[in-house]
Amino acid sequence: MTSTIEAPGGYRFMPGVSQYSCGIGALPGFAIERVRFAGPVPLAAGFERIAKILTSAGRPLTAFGACELRSPAPFTEDGFKAFNAIYIKTLIDWGVMRDGVNPVARSNVCPKLDPPSEPCFHAFCYTVPAPTDAPASFVVAGSGESVEGKANYRDHTVAPGDTSPAGMLAKAKFVLDEMERRMRAFGGSWRNTTAVQLYTVYDAYAVLETELGRRGVLRNGLTWHFDRPPVVGLDYEMDCRRVHLERVV
Repeated sequence: MTSTIEAPGGYRFMPGVSQYSCGIGALPGFAIERVRFAGPVPLAAGFERIAKILTSAGRPLTAFGACELRSPAPFTEDGFKAFNAIYIKTLIDWGVMRDGVNPVARSNVCPKLDPPSEPCFHAFCYTVPAPTDAPASFVVAGSGESVEGKANYRDHTVAPGDTSPAGMLAKAKFVLDEMERRMRAFGGSWRNTTAVQLYTVYDAYAVLETELGRRGVLRNGLTWHFDRPPVVGLDYEMDCRRVHLERVV
């Protein structure tokens, strides 16, 4: 099992890259809750609303553990780096990100239809106290079909530019393998997920049964968002979670 690190907010995380971790899992005595905004909330206003929700719940800002973002269009690689610098500043100010290590899991995708005019929050997750025998909960961060943590995405992308059935299958296999690797860090598998999300604007129908179905991904259904991954050149992204309490505000 891949090692994880305990964060101060009631969860442990699987280290990823500077802009986000690969996933989080609630520590014993805690559970993860998810809050989805009824509509997209711009980044600065979203952080303010999240802080108020955490405070109202009696939770510290460090309980913030995961988020789902929506952006206007895929970023260039330099644009993505600039955006991440803005995003992580608040995490540092909140004491969530320390010594350059970011524990917060994240998905950031770009709706093709009705996109926001600026980067926005779609949802977020945080920890709350729970009985020690509460079912385990985890959130796996989004991953596209490229190896993360390299100098760039372009040179490490699976089947770049290939959205044929064969290309989509190669992309799906890579992303599914990565989802499974991340879930294993928290003792999880597809059997444990309460929600699985797919982000692509290309035809993924051919892989739904042959690859996702075969692995058990569809056990509790699949939410397919007609969205693009956040970086130009990526075509297929997924995330998943095991969260037992969700609400919309």
